[in-house]
Amino acid sequence: MIRQEIKNLIEKSIKELQKKGVFSAFNIPKIRVEQPEIKGRGDYATNIAMAIARESKNSPTETAENLKSQILSLKSSIFEKIEITNPGFINFFLAKEYLQKQIEEILKKKDKFGQVDTGKGKKVNVEFISANPTGPLTLGNGRGGFCGDVLTNVLNKAGYKAKREYYINDTGEQVRKLGHSVIGDSEAVYKGEYIDNLRKRIKGDNPNEVGQKAAKIIFEEMIKPSVKRMGINFDVWFSEKELYDKKEVKNVLEWLKEKELAYEKDGALWFKSTKFNDDKDRVLIKADGEKTYLASDAAYLKNKFNRGFDHLIYIWGADHFGYIERVKGMAEALGYKKEQTDFIIMQLVRLFEKDQEVRMSKRTGVYVVLEELIDEVGLDVARFFFLTKSPNTHLNFDLGLAKEHSEKNPVYYVQYAYARICSIFKKTNLKPQISKLELLTHNNELGLVKKLIQLPEIIEDTAKDYQVQRLSQYAVELATIFHQFYHNCQVISEDKKLSQSRLSLVLATKIVLKNTLDLMGISSPEKM
Repeated sequence: MIRQEIKNLIEKSIKELQKKGVFSAFNIPKIRVEQPEIKGRGDYATNIAMAIARESKNSPTETAENLKSQILSLKSSIFEKIEITNPGFINFFLAKEYLQKQIEEILKKKDKFGQVDTGKGKKVNVEFISANPTGPLTLGNGRGGFCGDVLTNVLNKAGYKAKREYYINDTGEQVRKLGHSVIGDSEAVYKGEYIDNLRKRIKGDNPNEVGQKAAKIIFEEMIKPSVKRMGINFDVWFSEKELYDKKEVKNVLEWLKEKELAYEKDGALWFKSTKFNDDKDRVLIKADGEKTYLASDAAYLKNKFNRGFDHLIYIWGADHFGYIERVKGMAEALGYKKEQTDFIIMQLVRLFEKDQEVRMSKRTGVYVVLEELIDEVGLDVARFFFLTKSPNTHLNFDLGLAKEHSEKNPVYYVQYAYARICSIFKKTNLKPQISKLELLTHNNELGLVKKLIQLPEIIEDTAKDYQVQRLSQYAVELATIFHQFYHNCQVISEDKKLSQSRLSLVLATKIVLKNTLDLMGISSPEKM
């Protein structure tokens, strides 16, 4: 990975300058290497000179110049040149020869290109969707579902051993409310066509029993088929009821009491969550004897870690933000590190058509069912659109744009780039050849290579901060640069060697574009 190679050269140079006495002895801070926002400032840049100027006992500019000279003395083949800009940035320009060799690397690695070893085999549990079995999956479930699925793909590409898990909330208050709704009494909460259908199938007047039967039907006949329709394959479907049947909830509550991390007050059992930075203590068992979500969460945390996971990622809806600190606190209370749990909060999704928000669904009466949207626009489009924004921002889903079969639609635009590549190979008998890659010197050719080699960086960064929207952004940028290359550099010409070299670049683009779409769970059509 080019970024890491540059970091290594910088670190080595700092150590050499320390040995020579040019720099004093100091601990090297984290080295940041990024792509400059200002055009003409190189392909990569670092501010390390400013970060270590005080320790090096020089001005930032002098420190940068010393580093530049030392890096150049290492005779690396990576750079065409290195420049210094005020107030001490070091800008790196990649050499043509280096970029040309990267095409060969991509062709060699094929579907393995983009893999990094950030995770070093650590086991990660990614729990997402986990919708209560009280109704069909909605737009919000779709956003979290696609995010979780793609994030798991990225984590595995980054060297983790990540598993997908769905937590079925099949016990407690929400199931009882479902029962009341199916019975149709004064405590009914849920409504819609599906509730009317359940009422015809389930008889009885006990809310708990009716709710359990209804939840099972909803899960098996509505939720599971929707998940399959989303193209998601969970490794584990975990039932909350199992935590109670195996007495795991009872055991963890007893353990908390023994460790004096839970206490009784006003007839209820409380968790000392303030001891772990929560703003107040939280109820585990209510005065009426009903256990709260936190009681189940405590047992579930322990169950996950007991299964050998090193890290847990929860993808929740915006209404669950307040639960984060208490669950982190519970993890710490159970003897784990808070840092072993991460939470991604998905903000709201709104569906628009012709500038009007679409709110209703005939199946539920209150919200848009995810399957209806997928039926309307297709799975590829649904996935891509849900992955275009950071999870912490609201998403307006433009139904009109999603239905477009033109370059206005980003999915069509990206897939058309792939189809165009396939058509190039269908129109020629020439084969890609890497023996003359030095012929690739056009700015559009080199610019395309620079974009291709960013995929490992996209994987590494996303595995660290979970911002999966990078992939959709990268796919559009890559397609744009490829289209520019296609229009400005004739791939098949009378120059056979140049044609074969350009075919190598086109094939490398095909590999990287497909790897990117595969990570997103989006198809790569060979014709459109």
